[in-house]
Amino acid sequence: MDKVYISQLHVDTIIGVYDFEKESKQSLYFDIEMLCDISAAAATDDINLALDYAKVSERVIEHTTAKPVELLETLVEQLAALILAEFATNQVTIRVSKPAAVPQAQTVGVEITRRKAD
Repeated sequence: MDKVYISQLHVDTIIGVYDFEKESKQSLYFDIEMLCDISAAAATDDINLALDYAKVSERVIEHTTAKPVELLETLVEQLAALILAEFATNQVTIRVSKPAAVPQAQTVGVEITRRKAD
C-alpha cells in the first residue's frame, strides 16, 4: 500500500476549553498520512486518479475554521471521518500539534489512526 502525506499544514483557528482560548485564533499544525494505491494515477499521469493532497488540505482548513470545537480530540475525529468519507483512502493517520498550549513545551497534540469499516 502506498502513502500520500501532508506535513505541517498550518491552520489558524479558534480552539480550546478556556475562555481566553476562545478570544483569539491559535495555530494548529497537521500531519496527515493516507494509505492508497497510486499505481493508476502514476501509470496515466492523471490527477483525477490520484489522492489529491491539495484538495485534502483545502477540506481540512475549511472544516477546522468553520465551526470551533474545544478539544483537539474532537477535531481530529471529525477530520478523520471527513477524509475517509470524501477521499479514496482506507486509512488515515492525523497528528495535530498545538504549540501555544503549554508554555513549557515546544508543542502538544493528539494523533489518531482510523480505518474505513469493512
